[in-house]
Amino acid sequence: MKPAVSVIIPTYQHAREIGQCLDSVFAQTFRDFEVIVVNDGSTDRTLEVLKPYSDRITLINQVNRGGNAARNRGFDASQGDFVLFCDADIVMRPDCLETMMRTLAADPAASYAYCSFRFGWKKFRLWPFDADRLRRLNYIHTTSLIRRPHFPRFDEAIRRLQDWDLWLTMLEQGHVGVWIPHYLFKAIPHEGGISTWVPGIFYRIPWTAFGLHIGTVEKFHEARRIIAAKHRL
Repeated sequence: MKPAVSVIIPTYQHAREIGQCLDSVFAQTFRDFEVIVVNDGSTDRTLEVLKPYSDRITLINQVNRGGNAARNRGFDASQGDFVLFCDADIVMRPDCLETMMRTLAADPAASYAYCSFRFGWKKFRLWPFDADRLRRLNYIHTTSLIRRPHFPRFDEAIRRLQDWDLWLTMLEQGHVGVWIPHYLFKAIPHEGGISTWVPGIFYRIPWTAFGLHIGTVEKFHEARRIIAAKHRL
């Protein structure tokens, strides 16, 4: 019998975090789910860390193609009526899936449920769904529960801000989200990865005016330009 929820975990060089992630998934109060892990060409200890979970997960190994390709690969192998793309550095609260499922059941007009979350020490409280605000601001985390028929697939050409691109694509198709005002998961800062938070003002400082070129800032603004052009923002 097919599961209600497919938890899809793309992972690349997350040996340090993925064990905590999986432990939190298997500790959920809601139990009707499958777990698909897509190892996107990791060269660290990821496969070794995954061995103790081998009888509880579906493991897909592929050459490194990027997070969006890994998410789509996991989706193609999944069966659930709902899908949750759980980043490998996420640690869920035990009632995360249960709360998301209950929220979507209570709001049939919503295509996905998203929540407040923590990133390291930083809290992201968020707010009720606002289409105009979404067009201006990337505020919904990838780790949200989506109704399977409404998922349009990730654009594999997008390398950054892929969550924003997904929600904007769904908005253009008439699909909206519903906010859960609880901190249902936390993200573990990933050393050497892109999961790094800095204050928003950091991206608004005109560094080039001071003769400085900050790689993180320049890549962020380039990613925003790509998303803005694609969605005519």
